[in-house]
Amino acid sequence: MSLEPLLAASPVIQIHAFAAIVAFGLGGWVLFRRKKGDAHHRALGKLWVALMVIVAVSSLFIWTIRLWGPFSPIHLISIATLVGLYRAVQYARRRQIKAHMNLMRGLYLGALVVAGVFTFMPGRIMNQVAFGPDGADPAESAIFALVLAICAVIGLALANRRRLARWCRTLAAA
Repeated sequence: MSLEPLLAASPVIQIHAFAAIVAFGLGGWVLFRRKKGDAHHRALGKLWVALMVIVAVSSLFIWTIRLWGPFSPIHLISIATLVGLYRAVQYARRRQIKAHMNLMRGLYLGALVVAGVFTFMPGRIMNQVAFGPDGADPAESAIFALVLAICAVIGLALANRRRLARWCRTLAAA
């Protein structure tokens, strides 16, 4: 593992990657924390939203994959993320906590975990960071991405232990 490929990348890619890495860790902490809604949760949540805005806006200036002019499907995820962040904050302000919680979990999973998994595809900078200058072959990349995705899904399930326990009881009763 070497940060050299990332440090040699353009400043916008560096900003994007480092903000995403911090947002991934902080978002996991906020989601998995038992106590929600207190001042600590709100402060960390505001920081996470700011990081996610940086991640989404900076991605709009990364044009390494060009399908429609300088844009690609990842840019649609960025726009959806910005809209989702706005809506999630509005839900929290209106005390629509269930909608806020569901949207924030969805943003974490979709905008960070799923989109993040694609950054480890062969030929991408994060693939070279994780596997060295030659990167990993497609099979190694797929296994690595699958493990990351499974860990994230398990983490999100553990964050909602009550629903997971109820789901397990339902399966056991069937």
